Amino acid sequence: MTKQKSNSELTLESIKEMLGSIKFGTITLVIQDGHVVQIEKNEKIRLK
Repeated sequence: MTKQKSNSELTLESIKEMLGSIKFGTITLVIQDGHVVQIEKNEKIRLK
């Protein structure tokens, strides 16, 4: 039987994945009642 991951573990994995895939921009966590309920990624593309 596999161990189910908690919401906290899934949230951290999502944040790590987003951090690894973004060069310029922001990652915003939306908190409600002390829990992350939404993660927003706003990526900028820099043109040289």
